[in-house]
Amino acid sequence: MQFKIVADSSSNMLSLEGVDFKSVPLKIITKEKEYIDDENLDLAQMVADLKAYKGTSGTSCPNVYDWIESFGDADCVFAIAITSNLSGSCNAARQAAADYMAAHPGRKVCVIDSLSAGPELRLIAEKCRDLIAEGRSFEEIEEAVKAYQQHTHLGFTLQSLNNLARNGRVNPAVAKIAGVLGIVIVGKASDVGTLQQQHKCRGEKRAIETLYKEMKAHGFAGGRVRIGHNMNLGAVEQLSEIIHAEYPDAEIGVEQSTGLCLFYAEEGGMLVGYEDAGA
Repeated sequence: MQFKIVADSSSNMLSLEGVDFKSVPLKIITKEKEYIDDENLDLAQMVADLKAYKGTSGTSCPNVYDWIESFGDADCVFAIAITSNLSGSCNAARQAAADYMAAHPGRKVCVIDSLSAGPELRLIAEKCRDLIAEGRSFEEIEEAVKAYQQHTHLGFTLQSLNNLARNGRVNPAVAKIAGVLGIVIVGKASDVGTLQQQHKCRGEKRAIETLYKEMKAHGFAGGRVRIGHNMNLGAVEQLSEIIHAEYPDAEIGVEQSTGLCLFYAEEGGMLVGYEDAGA
């Protein structure tokens, strides 16, 4: 059986070692330009363009054809999508799965609504990969991954709310005040896949300490941590030091966010996917 893992680009993954993998790009759109979130995207240029841009902006999810094309000729596909509460990507993947299986009887596709974004999708993809490597059946992997999702979480810090304001997700006045006062937002992905603001902190140091307290409150006990940073390795180092001070053996993976997460979390932001003690 040929297995494949596919994830939309909200996962920040362009590749995944040890398994056949494909990223399906979302798009960042302004009235002046369209940015495709793939390996050719110049992140620094996109950030510079958006800082200078004064109009509205938004994003576009992969369509059904994009997802079907990503499945290739695989017998068994695990397709992981950004939370269905923020994007139509998951619904497109579900329709693609139905069409693919109808066109190829005997092939199987499991669409996973991550109820999250960024590095939590990486945790899910890595779990799928590890189970494939163990020789598990499609059905066993599907069941195990759904159980695993109950023990993964996403926390985040945001230093800017400008792009969220531009596409109507945050009040522009709130975004402006946060920028002027140096407020860093700390939040999480909820159990139903919405992104929730939890704290407003003065300064990055306080925000990172608060984020770690929230991780502990949600059951973190030294399991896997995956961090997507938005051109902010300093924040990664601070959080990593806090984690390793209590859990020296915690496995922390770090990556630069790709276009979609960089657009929404903006420069300076950080997204943290982590396991709780039940994983």
